[in-house]
Parts: sequence; C-alpha cells; structure tokens
Amino acid sequence: MFGTMNIKTRTKKILQKAMDEPITKEEALYLMGVTGRDLQALMIAADMVREAEAGDRITYIENWNINFTNICSGQCGFCAFKRDAVDGDSYYLETERILEIAAEAIENGARELCIQGGLYPGLDTYFYEDLIRAIKSEFPDVHLHSFSPMEVYYGAQNAELTVEEALKILKRAGLGSMPGTAAEILDDDVRAVICPTKLSTGEWVEVIETAHRVGIPTTCTMMYGHIDGPEHRVEHMDILRRIQEKTGGFTEFVPLPFMHPHAPIYREGLAMPGATGADDLKVYAISRLMFRGLIENIQASWVKLGFKFAQVALLSGANDIGGTLGEENISRSAGASHGVRTEPEEIIRVVRDIGRIPARRDTLYREIEDV
Repeated sequence: MFGTMNIKTRTKKILQKAMDEPITKEEALYLMGVTGRDLQALMIAADMVREAEAGDRITYIENWNINFTNICSGQCGFCAFKRDAVDGDSYYLETERILEIAAEAIENGARELCIQGGLYPGLDTYFYEDLIRAIKSEFPDVHLHSFSPMEVYYGAQNAELTVEEALKILKRAGLGSMPGTAAEILDDDVRAVICPTKLSTGEWVEVIETAHRVGIPTTCTMMYGHIDGPEHRVEHMDILRRIQEKTGGFTEFVPLPFMHPHAPIYREGLAMPGATGADDLKVYAISRLMFRGLIENIQASWVKLGFKFAQVALLSGANDIGGTLGEENISRSAGASHGVRTEPEEIIRVVRDIGRIPARRDTLYREIEDV
C-alpha cells in the first residue's frame, strides 16, 4: 500500500499493519516522531482508516454553550477564564437567566445545551439537579450535555454524596450525557503543574467509568501542547482506550490544543506556546489508529483550529467538526482567535470544499441526517 512512497521501513510496516488492527503504544510513540513523507503517509493511513470506520460523512451538531459562572475556586495554570468573586468582571448567571439563554438557543436551532461553569464556592449536586430539572421542565426535548467530571466530583463532595449517588441523581433529573473535559493530560506529574487542585488521574477515571456504568455516556478529551511530551499524549490515549474497552461509554474523542496567549503557565514561562501544526496532525492521525474499532468519532474543533486547519485535520483521521456553538467563553478567554459561533451553512461549505458529505447529528451520533 505504501510501497511506492519514500518512507522509512518501520513507518511502512506500522502503517500497513494499521490497516487491519489498532497500533500499539510503542508504535504510536514512534509515529509521534515522524516528519516529512513519513508524516504524510501517517495522515493518509489515518484518512483511510477513517473512511473504513466512519465513511465520508463529516458530522456536526447545532448546539449552544452556556458557561454559567466564571467564579472558580480551582487553580488551573492553563485557565484564563477563572475569576474570583471580588473581581470586577466576575459573573454568575441565575437560573432565570440561564432559561432565557436556553430559550434563545433553542429558537436558533440548538438541539443540545452544553452547560459548564467554574467551581463556584458551595455549589453541590442538588444545585445541578435543580438546574437540570428547571431546563427540562421548560424544554423537555433538548439534550443536556453538561457538567465536567470535575464539576460532578466537586458537587458530590459538597453534597456529601458518593460520585455514583451524584450521577444517579443527575441522570434521573434529565442529564443526557457529559463532556469528558477536565482530563487535560492524564499524568499526575503533569497535573501537579497545570491543575494541582483538580482531580487526579485515578479520580477522573473513576468519575468517567461510574458515569458509563450508570448509563451516562461521555465524550473524552486531551489538552496538549503545554508541558507535556509525546509520551504523555500516547499514555493518555492508551488510558482512554482501556476505559473504552471496559465500558464502551465514549461517544467521541476531542483533541484540544492548548491555547497559550493568556494562560498563566505560559506567561510565567512554564509552558510551550501551544502545539505545532505537525503536532496537531499527529494527534488526530495517531488517535484514529489507536482507537480503531473502539471510538469511531474523532472531532476536529474548529474553535481551536480555525476552519482552514480543521479541514486538514478532517483529511488526517477526523470525521466530526463539532458544533455551531454560542456564548463559548472558555477558549476565547484563553486566546482562541477563531470565533465562538458559526452558522450551519459555513460548516456545510467547509465540509463540501474537501469533497465530504456534511451531516447533522445528535449528541450521541444516533440520529445523523445528510444536509
């Protein structure tokens, strides 16, 4: 298959094998170091596996993000969104205001609401439960894809509940799925620098596996390009792969390049200025080859990448371009420069431009409609 390409023998062997089975951690780490034609061959291999697994549809969802507060008791070195309550630009949205935003979002076509916020002092599981019930009572058909594993863990602690008890309460209230954020890099040495007050690797895994066990599917993410190296990225993806083998509860993988301009750890000289374009393409391609047969959907986040580079990612293993969004503040605060909302027509144009089929989906990829 790659016989006529001028690439290294080992690269060729790994990519030929990847046509039939997932690559190993060792093979993934090797591929993290390829350049030139070997990188091009990796992208082609990932695109071929994408075609075999997910076809030629590029999916998107009409959704809306509601970041209900930027007041947070956490101390994450990559976050430029957090504020203290005394800060002049801090905010906290009351439930009535959240319902107004939800009504606007749904009027504009949103079928999913992604609600997340800072770790506001004292918020607990019962607050999240009441918020879910309030939204679902007004808008019973909207899918709530909300609350990070950190928020769930924090709320359970404040309510003196186990994680399982908390998740069952949220599911009964109407929570449909959870974003698999707060993962950052699943390595405790890295986390001690970038998010010392956040969940440990083991605690993040516990929340995710418990969510899957009680019937709440989640996405999974990886934020890279700060103090991490290729070995951390491969190990992170292998942890996700092992979880998926055990639970089958991940709906998609979303790589999240580190947005550095306003991040405290970058301004303090502790972090890299984000990943390079080659780094991004390797993450998309290698994740496709590692997750083969386990996680079908890999998202190229246009908010992080911009539409032009998202197109390249979609030619390197990804098959989803994310959502239309609205009111997305976290990436913007960190320095993302590609906007916070787009119209479906723009996504459709971008997808058709690379010869793929745009398709509107629901959160769980169960309803997919070509457009």
